[in-house]
Amino acid sequence: MTTMTDDAVALLPHWARNDAKGKDYYLEEYGLAVTDERGLFELVALEVFVVGLSWLTVLRRRDAFREAFQGFEVDAVAAYDERDLARLLADPGIIRNERKIRAVIANARAAVELRGDGGLPAVVWGVQPDVTPMPAAIDDVPTRSEAGDQLAQVLHAKGFTGVGPTTAHALLGAAGVIDLHLVGSPTRNRNAFWTRTGRRRSRPALDG
Repeated sequence: MTTMTDDAVALLPHWARNDAKGKDYYLEEYGLAVTDERGLFELVALEVFVVGLSWLTVLRRRDAFREAFQGFEVDAVAAYDERDLARLLADPGIIRNERKIRAVIANARAAVELRGDGGLPAVVWGVQPDVTPMPAAIDDVPTRSEAGDQLAQVLHAKGFTGVGPTTAHALLGAAGVIDLHLVGSPTRNRNAFWTRTGRRRSRPALDG
């Protein structure tokens, strides 16, 4: 568990303030640039599972999800059949929601097809805006964005399911495509993509 002052804790989102796993994830991973297909597919899958639940509920099961879905390797999940579905529905370590599990499998197949159009990293990072949000307080952090709306539309057109505008926006924040950290937070602009006024000054090199 990361030790922080009370002032620093106040800069964290509510889900990360009083939970060791949430706090460490937020400080050590959240918003770092994810530029590879596997990493982005994992985030897509976890965001599908978080719908209607809290992020902590999913985060606490992340290791179990990784084991159940073979590390979220896209080709492996894309090959799942009804036997794999039955196995997943019987796994007590994950969230056993058939609709969401089927969505993850369908999204893996869509991600394979997406390689012909540049792949998942190119699509996700292709919506990175010229300006990122500049929230000064937790209540200022947006829950939706034009970039998220655009990503949801593109993914839906490419056969993805369970990824709406709000989910896509959350994905962009988690993957570092936009910066949703508070201005003044030590985790703000951790990828150095933005100027002090929130304008984009660089993009990452994408994997694959």
